[in-house]
Amino acid sequence: QVQLVESGGGLVQAGGSLRLSCAASGRTRGQYAMGWFRQAPGKERLFVGSISVIGQITVYADSVKGRFAISREDAKNTLYLQMNNLKPEDTAVYYCVARYGDVGPWDYWGQGTQVTVSS
Repeated sequence: QVQLVESGGGLVQAGGSLRLSCAASGRTRGQYAMGWFRQAPGKERLFVGSISVIGQITVYADSVKGRFAISREDAKNTLYLQMNNLKPEDTAVYYCVARYGDVGPWDYWGQGTQVTVSS
């Protein structure tokens, strides 16, 4: 089992930046891909982006390309989501996810952290 805990959410004005962190614990030894999803009020949970097992490949949703960047620091078992030029439509609960390998379902989910962008 892998436990994921997000942090870094908060309230920011449009155009501002935030960096989310996701600390992984438990059976973290191994090859895990990681990523982020988000869910706005009353809407479905959507993919934001992911990073491959060895961090060489990142994939982003079109809505965040060029504004968000995912990175990982395996020595600290931590995943990051740098969010720049935030927009009100980025307001959502952000979830950290992980899976064993680079394909397949996301097996592990964090509890989420709220990001609110004011206009």
